[in-house]
Amino acid sequence: MQYKIALLRGDGIGPEIVDSAVEVLDKIAARFGHEFQYESYLIGGSAIDACGEPLPKETVEGCLASDSVLLGAVGGPKWDTLPGNLRPEKALLGIRAALGLFTNLRPAKLYHALREECPLRADIVERGFDMMIVRELTGGIYFGERGMRVGKYGEEAFDTECYSRMEIERIARVAFEAARKRRGNLISIDKANVLETSRLWRKVVHEIALEYSDVSCADMLVDNAAMQLVRNPAQFDVVVTSNMFGDILSDEASQITGSIGMLPSASLGEGTRGMYEPIHGSAPDIAGQNKANPIATILSAAMMLRYSFALADEADAIEQAVDRVLAAGWRTADLAHGGAPPLTTKEMTQKILAELGE
Repeated sequence: MQYKIALLRGDGIGPEIVDSAVEVLDKIAARFGHEFQYESYLIGGSAIDACGEPLPKETVEGCLASDSVLLGAVGGPKWDTLPGNLRPEKALLGIRAALGLFTNLRPAKLYHALREECPLRADIVERGFDMMIVRELTGGIYFGERGMRVGKYGEEAFDTECYSRMEIERIARVAFEAARKRRGNLISIDKANVLETSRLWRKVVHEIALEYSDVSCADMLVDNAAMQLVRNPAQFDVVVTSNMFGDILSDEASQITGSIGMLPSASLGEGTRGMYEPIHGSAPDIAGQNKANPIATILSAAMMLRYSFALADEADAIEQAVDRVLAAGWRTADLAHGGAPPLTTKEMTQKILAELGE
């Protein structure tokens, strides 16, 4: 099989971790008889430096012409003083909208080998957890009307949260389908005791639930969900929530796995094309130092194989290789606390490649 992949290396550690994922994909291609063709495009701060805007037209067109997209990370203090419409992060919103990617899948599980890295109590860690956070990606406050004005107390800023029935219905169906393929449990997270958007969210989710009698569905307020993630994460199977709540809660979930450097994500729309990226940022403090953990990006590549290319065996091979490397005790700096010196980005990549065999 032949697939065309757009590479958006981005900023900070982005180029390093994307290059690691490409090495793994190339090993998979050789082992299973596929061909991956890559085209690189600018995004974020690197695009600003090169052409004055965070999301060039060429990048959008290149991604639309590809079978899928692999993204590193964007942003850094170098561009923090730019106006909002020119910030590197603006490119993320733009590319998601341009590709019609309204679903973000963020798995979070506690690897047995990393249980000592989990900051929770031993009895909670012993139960373990394995959840899928389904985050709505192209609606809500991140895409609502915003601006500045003069009010009663002087200068004001506002951002508007808005959700339509259609946006809620489609993300709810994705979540119910995901729950049906996992353990059959869905928790919808909102703030319906305060927000009108959450009241519509809850109403629509309940209506869709009637179509999925084989999936249990419950509501949870977002503040309680934040607490429950550290109190009893094992209760979560599939979680569905809005753009902003999902952004925050998935980062919290990443921390109880041991490191944000472990979590991949998939951004999907109606078709098979998706955008795959680690959930962590560009980590400019370690950029170019060969210290970054490449596992989240490598696992994002595995998600690409699974969700965009329907190559489940190939995805399993990568995930199992990562499991074996961690079980053997190999760690990058974000996970190494005492013991053997941490592996570099390239060394960790080589360990995973070795586990993939010939």
